[in-house]
Amino acid sequence: MKQFQTVLFTYVLAMALPLSSSAWGMTGHRIVGEIADKYITAKTRLAISKILGNETLAMSANWADFIKSDSNFNYLDPWHYVNFPKGCSYEEMKELLKKDTGVNAHTRIIFLVNELKKPGLTMDKKKMYLRLLVHIVGDIHQPLHVSPEGTRGGNDIKVNWFSQATNLHTVWDTYLIDHQQLSYTEYVKAINFTTPAQRRKWQQEPLSLWLFESYTIASALHDEITQPTPRLGYLYNYQHLHHVNEQLLKGGVRLAGLLNQIFG
Repeated sequence: MKQFQTVLFTYVLAMALPLSSSAWGMTGHRIVGEIADKYITAKTRLAISKILGNETLAMSANWADFIKSDSNFNYLDPWHYVNFPKGCSYEEMKELLKKDTGVNAHTRIIFLVNELKKPGLTMDKKKMYLRLLVHIVGDIHQPLHVSPEGTRGGNDIKVNWFSQATNLHTVWDTYLIDHQQLSYTEYVKAINFTTPAQRRKWQQEPLSLWLFESYTIASALHDEITQPTPRLGYLYNYQHLHHVNEQLLKGGVRLAGLLNQIFG
């Protein structure tokens, strides 16, 4: 019991740490939104068009980062991530999530889904909450937004991307995806290959598993950096691109599942 209380206390502290970064960058978020668009039902598409008008899911996906320029929306900053203690097992994570009352990506996804299901929600709220949901589901599939505590999601892990001084978080947000030199629509065409059974499986898996998958990848990414300011480049891209692509794909498919659940 004492050990669990220590884990929970560490978790709460991790929730309070700031994380000054976006996830996936503009292209990555648009990829997630565009993939989701491929798997929403006709009923869902009609409901979303009444909220967003001509704005596509791909184009709405970065609103939550753009709005950071307005200090009135600073309260949204902790909605983008959730951190856990180092070495957290899936069972420990599920116990932590049962007690989670913090403001973080986990609780806000649940909040947004529940709010968007309410019939009396104003159109302004619907638009804001839908844009946020599209973005935050993308966020939690960027592994370093579900990180072990201690490095601010990799922001404190200094690396070089080829000759560019940066940090591990930014490599995963932006550099790995931009290195492929594809537009978001080209990227979707390159990776969007799933079976109906695979999509059903991903969509039926609980939010806790989505988080644990990202956390597991993030933990391995942290552990790989064993020297100060390593140079990452072609080999790192070769070793990790499959994780990037799978997480983008899962994010889009799971987002579609949530949207169909809300509006379908």
